[in-house]
Amino acid sequence: MKSTPLLMSRLAGALALACVVCAPVLAQNAPVEPKSALNAALLTGATFSPPDIATIPKDEFGKVVQFGRNVMYDTKKYAPQYAGNSLNCVNCHTDGGAMAGSAPLWGAWVSYPAYRSKNKKVNTYEDRLQGCFRFSMNGKAPPLGSDVLVALEAYSYWLAKGLPVDEKVAGRGYPDIPEPAQAPDFVRGKSVYEANCAICHAANGEGRVVNGAVVFPPLWGAQSFNWGAGMGSIKNAAKFIYANMPYGQSYSLTPQQAWDVAYYMDGQERPQDPRWEGSVVVTRAKYHDNKNSLYGTTVNGILLGDTGAPKPFQPPKS
Repeated sequence: MKSTPLLMSRLAGALALACVVCAPVLAQNAPVEPKSALNAALLTGATFSPPDIATIPKDEFGKVVQFGRNVMYDTKKYAPQYAGNSLNCVNCHTDGGAMAGSAPLWGAWVSYPAYRSKNKKVNTYEDRLQGCFRFSMNGKAPPLGSDVLVALEAYSYWLAKGLPVDEKVAGRGYPDIPEPAQAPDFVRGKSVYEANCAICHAANGEGRVVNGAVVFPPLWGAQSFNWGAGMGSIKNAAKFIYANMPYGQSYSLTPQQAWDVAYYMDGQERPQDPRWEGSVVVTRAKYHDNKNSLYGTTVNGILLGDTGAPKPFQPPKS
């Protein structure tokens, strides 16, 4: 999507109040920093600065780097065969995957291969990227060595230029968040959402679409991430929200508010976990049996995840 002055002027007010889980789609060649002095890196201790976009090489390697960046900003356009919802990679990796404290790609690049408890094996960086498409994008994992994975690897490698290989690099992932004083609560979370988030993500969580382009992403429902995604963890979601949302107003919510609104968001129905084991009970026991997952629990009178087998993969409509 190419931004226009009219569209951007309409969004200016909304950006100041935007909430929960993701940044807006930006023009592929015109990323902008969040409109606030507060930055997601504030509490991470991050000192690394990725290279300026203007320095992407003007050669064949640079073309692949740029393609990877394009995939980040407009996944449905540049990787339609693997995207199963309306989200873009940039929604959970803000500033095109460059911002510290927002799961930056440079922090991930220097930290793989790594063991992941999610699948109980040592994962390569390509394995990790495949998981993003399968769960966060509710789509299809690109084959190893595919153009899309190679481009995302090239872009990540380029962003990490000058960064030593170090799993503990400051700014990687999402910053820690204090434990809540009170257990996360659906009703309190709804109040936070209505006051801070619905203006951009809509009262029903479906996001905002302008002229056919998704400007603010859906947080639940058929076009959002599925139950296997990292954002399906209340703790992961709370950490991201606390450090990055409302968009451009990092750390403006209290930790309790972040926990509560994460609970409210994750307490909504969404696409089935693709690791479905034939029943909610068995699937929860195998993949979700922890306090940070609401899958297989009853929230607001609904048994979450009780929607049957995963629906066949279908790329989102243009």
